[in-house]
Amino acid sequence: MKNKFLYIISVVSCFAAGAASANWQYAGTYVGDGAYIDDGARFVMSVRGGAAIGNAKIKNEMGPVSTVYYVDDTGYVISEGMYKSCGDGGCDGFRELGAGDLSTLSSNKKFSEYSFAAGASVGWTLPNRPQWRVELGWDHISEADYNASPMFDGDLVLNGSNADYIIDASAGAVQSKLSSDVISVMAFYDFFDGVYKPVNKLIPYVGFGAGYADTKTILNLTDLYGNLSWDLAMQQYGKFNEYGTALDFYKSEEHTSNVAGILAAGASYGVTSSMFLDFGARVMYIPRVKWKLTNSDDTSNRDFFNAESLIYVNLMLGLRFEF
Repeated sequence: MKNKFLYIISVVSCFAAGAASANWQYAGTYVGDGAYIDDGARFVMSVRGGAAIGNAKIKNEMGPVSTVYYVDDTGYVISEGMYKSCGDGGCDGFRELGAGDLSTLSSNKKFSEYSFAAGASVGWTLPNRPQWRVELGWDHISEADYNASPMFDGDLVLNGSNADYIIDASAGAVQSKLSSDVISVMAFYDFFDGVYKPVNKLIPYVGFGAGYADTKTILNLTDLYGNLSWDLAMQQYGKFNEYGTALDFYKSEEHTSNVAGILAAGASYGVTSSMFLDFGARVMYIPRVKWKLTNSDDTSNRDFFNAESLIYVNLMLGLRFEF
């Protein structure tokens, strides 16, 4: 497989290196006797790979989920789920303290993970403006984990029959993944003079553009603290375990579509007049990514949490051919 890959690269390299001598590959003005005036227009093809660094704030989007808490004489607080696990009579020595809305809790952990990234592009350098490139591209950011236990925690206000109480509460534990595909239109400016890019020199560039981002999320939720399972609205998204104490939530999958903004910067190195090594970074902004709970047949769902203002920084090494 390795030898086959090297063979393909060698063939493509020879093709690209010889492209400069073929008149049909250049858009230009015909002046007679088979001669053309080169206006700098080139067909562009590139591939790249590297690492992606993702960062985002996590926001609680589960909606109203109320649970009842119980307290004993020592001030020890347990959830309704833990209370019911003691049996039909509940736990001895505990009394109802009040109900709190778990959707008011904050996330316990932001998203900050590394993953692999790859991409490819095709495009054109503009006639009489060869410093400008316009490219249609695809970038894939591979699966990154987002795991948190607890998922949410913080001060929870309990509305009791006689008074309001504030307790330190935790809710849920998640194992989840996300991956993104971005189709983009980009404009690049290469910093050089003349029609031909220099060989054996670094050529800095900047770029900007926008695209369509499809982000896939997978969610595995566990009611580790026993305070999600007893809300009736949550019970369609899982089934009770063999002990009847907590829900086993169904594995959920969701796709979120967004318009993404992209900035790029880097430098290329001319190996030949038509083949360039490319070292660059792309910053991609995706406004929102959703994780949802779904029922057993995926006919009903509800938001559970979001990643807000997701930013990927892709550090890439690639090959670009211009002919």
